[in-house]
Amino acid sequence: MSTKQMPEPAIRVQGIEKSFTDLSVLQGVDFEVAAGSIFALLGSNGAGKTTLVRILSTLLKADAGSATVHGFDVAAQPAEVRESISLTGQFAAVDGILSGRENLVLIARLRHLENPGAIADDLLERFSLTDAGKRKAATYSGGMMRRLDIAMSLIGDPPVIFLDEPTTGLDPQARIEVWQTIRQLADRGTTVLLTTQYLDEAEQLADRIGILHQGTIIQNGTLSELKRLLPPATVEYVEKQPSLEDVFLALVGDTGNPEEAPETVPTGKES
Repeated sequence: MSTKQMPEPAIRVQGIEKSFTDLSVLQGVDFEVAAGSIFALLGSNGAGKTTLVRILSTLLKADAGSATVHGFDVAAQPAEVRESISLTGQFAAVDGILSGRENLVLIARLRHLENPGAIADDLLERFSLTDAGKRKAATYSGGMMRRLDIAMSLIGDPPVIFLDEPTTGLDPQARIEVWQTIRQLADRGTTVLLTTQYLDEAEQLADRIGILHQGTIIQNGTLSELKRLLPPATVEYVEKQPSLEDVFLALVGDTGNPEEAPETVPTGKES
């Protein structure tokens, strides 16, 4: 009797640790990302999300643990990992002096690909930038700039892409545009590891969510699985399911400043 072999995860992280001098940033991180899925690494500022992405993209060496990306060991096979990935950071790596099309053509030529013009035109169409393709990138809106940045990172069809807080500083409309782009990536089979501090972003996009807190993944699951960690609250016969924000705050603790708490809304009743 034969057993069906499970597909190899696109990303596997086991016991990753990283410290800087006396500061321990990652303290044994473990998770897996299925091929063609969106995995959101959710955590507060300083949780270690960017450090982990830098390790997975071979820009930084871990102190302990192991990780594979697209089947290649990030420590032993860095060249193969780099050929399999693309990384988009928090700030768009776009040349504002060049047009959108020229930015794409430049990257295609640097990758020594054939027909760079055709590659650029295809990506402009995919990301709804054809009409703006001849304009200088400096004239683009925030959402257009980020979409162009992601399009540039896809040249060469990498199977795995890291998006490190891709919507930082964007207005709500631009964020929605980027979300649509990320969904399209997964629909085409690209594996996406997304780091974010925005709960709604993880809730909207991710197939699975890992909550990174104090250097470790304290919970990892689908949105439904994470919501089941808290019981539904019943108020006046209306059942309220816990939101991802409820789960996140319950797991990591409410670190808000009590001095910044909202004032009590007057009820009109005096004691």
